[in-house]
Amino acid sequence: MDHCHHPHQKNIPPYLRRKYHRDHFLRHYKYFRFLRPVTILFNLTIFYLLFIWANNKGLVIFFGSVIIIKEILHFFFLLRFDRKTIKPMIKIKQGLDEVAKGNYNVKIDYGMPNDIAIVIDSFNEMTAKLYESEKIKSEYEENRKALIANISHDLKTPITSIQGYVEALLENAPGSAENRYKYLQTIYHNTVYVNKLIDDLFLFAKLDMQKLEFQYQNTKIRAFMDDLMEEYRFDFSERNIEFHYHADSLENVLVQLDGKRFRQAVNNIINNAILHGPAEGLLLSITLYRQNDFVSIDIKDNGPGISDEKLPFIFDRFYRIHSERPKEITGTGLGLAIAKELIEAHCGKITVSSTVNEGSCFTVRLPILNEESEAYNETHPDH
Repeated sequence: MDHCHHPHQKNIPPYLRRKYHRDHFLRHYKYFRFLRPVTILFNLTIFYLLFIWANNKGLVIFFGSVIIIKEILHFFFLLRFDRKTIKPMIKIKQGLDEVAKGNYNVKIDYGMPNDIAIVIDSFNEMTAKLYESEKIKSEYEENRKALIANISHDLKTPITSIQGYVEALLENAPGSAENRYKYLQTIYHNTVYVNKLIDDLFLFAKLDMQKLEFQYQNTKIRAFMDDLMEEYRFDFSERNIEFHYHADSLENVLVQLDGKRFRQAVNNIINNAILHGPAEGLLLSITLYRQNDFVSIDIKDNGPGISDEKLPFIFDRFYRIHSERPKEITGTGLGLAIAKELIEAHCGKITVSSTVNEGSCFTVRLPILNEESEAYNETHPDH
């Protein structure tokens, strides 16, 4: 038995197995065009023979007129058939050849609408979808390569540091207790960083695959934010961070929240401000207010700010304002990307404005849940 053949191939009719040459259609088109002058020449020959041999001139004129009218009609029919059927089919064939070569960014232009135009429209829609699909696939592959490169870099740096300090401890075991403590402290901080990086990667992967479960509840946003800000107020006072919080009168305004996930999004934004802000004199200001059918939360800081050319990439995963990670900044580069994904999972939006040397302002917008209307339910069909 030949293992190169499909086991069911013997059941396939021979005409379906037949493979045509790629120029098969063009060859028939050449025969078709060659047939026109041959047909005209053949009819003229018949007319000439009738004129020579026939004695009845009236009969000759009658048959001659019929032949001439037929040829004129035949000529216009073939001309129309060539323009409206054959040439569009050639364009479709050329387009399919381009698709077969992997060029999906191809479009067929055609003139007046006809039955072939429907096929051409379908072809153009198909190639447009194939092009978009290939573009998304290419972008995904580039992102995957960048992700692997960033993970490798971000894991290698702390692991190399841990290895170095462990080797130093092993080689200088009797060293001073102070040095041993510093080494162990550095090892501990690096392991904390690696653990956080892995946690963020796992969370981001689940978000990216839409596998993260959300527990949405109708939540009074003012009460939720008041409780959250009270926790931050205590923490910030311990860390000498100046903190201001202001909220409009929104006691009865409801939003759909997964409290745990939204808290994580806000926490990531605040941690980003702390990581990049000044070591002394950091100021954080959070404002809760209403804008039409949305609740907005402004998170402002007095940090170094973000330049205009870097601002569009601030929510990209692993993007850092500094190409090299400073030793004192232990962010994973995923915090803002995760925050954006979590906020968008609430049908919300996050934007940022910034001025270099003055600070940044992150604005989170969430749709207000009006129980009298169905607008929110239409945007949350699964909740």
